[in-house]
Amino acid sequence: MDKLERKIEYTFKNRDYLIEALTHSSYANENAGGFSCNERMEFLGDAVLSIISAEYLYTKFPEMPEGKLTKLRSSLVCTQSLSAFAREIELGSRLKMGKGETACGGSERPSVLENAFEALIAAIYLDGGMDEAKRFVLRFLSREVDSHHVNFRDYKSLLQEIIQQNPDETLTYTVVGTSGPDHDKRFDVELKLNSNIIGKGHGTSKKNAEQLAAKEALELMGVDV
Repeated sequence: MDKLERKIEYTFKNRDYLIEALTHSSYANENAGGFSCNERMEFLGDAVLSIISAEYLYTKFPEMPEGKLTKLRSSLVCTQSLSAFAREIELGSRLKMGKGETACGGSERPSVLENAFEALIAAIYLDGGMDEAKRFVLRFLSREVDSHHVNFRDYKSLLQEIIQQNPDETLTYTVVGTSGPDHDKRFDVELKLNSNIIGKGHGTSKKNAEQLAAKEALELMGVDV
C-alpha cells in the first residue's frame, strides 16, 4: 500500500478506507463477514467526482453553455477515461478480487477499474476531506481537459473551408507513429498542405490527433480558435 500511496501522492491516516476501496465484491463474497466491498464507496466517489468536475469546468469555461458543459464532463469522466487513470496508477494490481474474477482478468476490465477509481476518490474524501479529493481528481482532469475540449470544435472542417477557397491546395493527414499499449494507445499525426507540414497532433485516437493537428495549422495561419 505504501507504493500506491506514493503513486496517488496521498498518505491515509486511516487505511481502512483504502482497504475498502480496493476490495471488489467478489472478494468480499468469498470472505463473508471479514470485508466490506467497495460498492458503497463507488457510489460516494461518483458523487464527489461529479461535484469536482462540474465546478472545475464551470470555472474554466465561463462562456460555455450548460449543454456543452454536460457533454464535456461526460467525456472527461467516462469509463474509458477513468479506467485509463486507474491504469496510470496501477490500481488494478492492488485490487482484492475473488478467485474467479482473478482467473478471468477481472482487475483489468474497464468497468472494474472505473469503479475502483471512484471508490478511491471516496476513500481520499472520507480520510482527508474535499480539498484532498479535489487535488487528486484535478491532477488527472486538468491535464486531459484540453484534449477532450477539442472534440467540441471541428477544427478539421474549419480548416477545410479555408483551404477550399483555393482549389489547387490539398490537405493530407498521415499517422506517423503510435505509442502505448493496445488498451491506451496514442496516435501521432502530421498534417500537410501539399508537401509542407503545417500541423502536428498527438491524441488518444486518430480522429483526436487529426483535430489537434488542424487546430495547430489554424493557429499558424493566425485564425482565432
